Amino acid sequence: MKRLFKSRKALSPVVAAIILIAVTVAVSIAVAAWMGALTFTFMQTEELKVLSHTWNGTTYIDLSVKNTGTGALTITEVRVTDVIASNVTYTSGSETLDPASSPTATLRITQSFISGVKYEFAILTAQGNKYTYITTAP
Repeated sequence: MKRLFKSRKALSPVVAAIILIAVTVAVSIAVAAWMGALTFTFMQTEELKVLSHTWNGTTYIDLSVKNTGTGALTITEVRVTDVIASNVTYTSGSETLDPASSPTATLRITQSFISGVKYEFAILTAQGNKYTYITTAP
């Protein structure tokens, strides 16, 4: 046993192994942190919720929408019962909803609605997602 402590050759491989393990652990932690940050930026999602609606008789409807996802979304098309709505205006906000700066908007869809009929409003985004909302005209 005394020979082991006196021998410097036996101590050198142990120290080298410890240093090698420490470096390996440090590099793996750094790579894991980098990959986590990289994945987080690519994994932004879009999610659109219709918060409320307001009818103006059977002339138009205002839909208040909010982007509840983590990434910005752009509204490209609005459909009313599978027909493209030709008269859509934004009374507040715009077609691009950014959750950080401007997550909400109000869409005004103007057309002749029939009282008592159930309508399905489909909002399509630039990524190809479709968000539907169903309500009945007054």
